Amino acid sequence: MNTSSNAAPQIDPRGPRFGAGITMVLLLITIALGLQAPGAGDLGTRVTEPAFLVLGALTLLFAWGAFAGIARHPYGLIFKALVRPRLGAPDFMEATAPPTFAQLIGFLVSLTGVVLHILGVPWGLVGAASVAFVAAFLNAVFGLCLGCEMYALLVRAKLIRPTA
Repeated sequence: MNTSSNAAPQIDPRGPRFGAGITMVLLLITIALGLQAPGAGDLGTRVTEPAFLVLGALTLLFAWGAFAGIARHPYGLIFKALVRPRLGAPDFMEATAPPTFAQLIGFLVSLTGVVLHILGVPWGLVGAASVAFVAAFLNAVFGLCLGCEMYALLVRAKLIRPTA
């Protein structure tokens, strides 16, 4: 998503794609683990299942990106320190608001899976992780950030104001 040269904070768009790749792999692991134990058993059993623990950690990471900002996200810091120095300059820079909003959407989707799993809804965790996986896959592989597109649509519809 190209942005004009205003005072809004900007990031290398390859950073969120890098993070989406890591997230995609972790969500695939979550789905595989969740298919083995689809929310059965008592609450104590459900909250110690590996799929729940991985999705819980991802939910915290999404919250970090949504509320602290994408520029402070651990994946972004890893990208900035270890990956970006080995790459050429990006073709363009991207405003931080759309990918930060995308992190909020990821947080809400993964939190839904966590809550459904706690409530014992069969396949709730797997369903939410699958939705998040599709979004992470599209971003990592094709550079299509669904949350960023949602942000742009909501701004155009004047349902939210763009952040600087």
